[in-house]
Amino acid sequence: MTAPVKLLYFAWLREKAGVGEEDVQPPATVTTVAQLIDWLEAQGGGRAEAFADRKVVRVAVNQEYVSLNHPVTAGDEVAFFPPVTGG
Repeated sequence: MTAPVKLLYFAWLREKAGVGEEDVQPPATVTTVAQLIDWLEAQGGGRAEAFADRKVVRVAVNQEYVSLNHPVTAGDEVAFFPPVTGG
């Protein structure tokens, strides 16, 4: 990837990651959301803790809900958040 990817973390994911948003420059081999999460986990720190249980992490790319197989490209905005429940 040549341009950064903007990451947004919400709720307890923000607390565990230790950051609300950041711009990252993953390697060119990162082409999907799952690979982006793998790469983020490998960076260590709170990110690894935030993604320890992927089943409870929801993802949006450019403000659209997506699966972990969704492509990620330079300049994308990727948001991570817990499931939303209604009352």
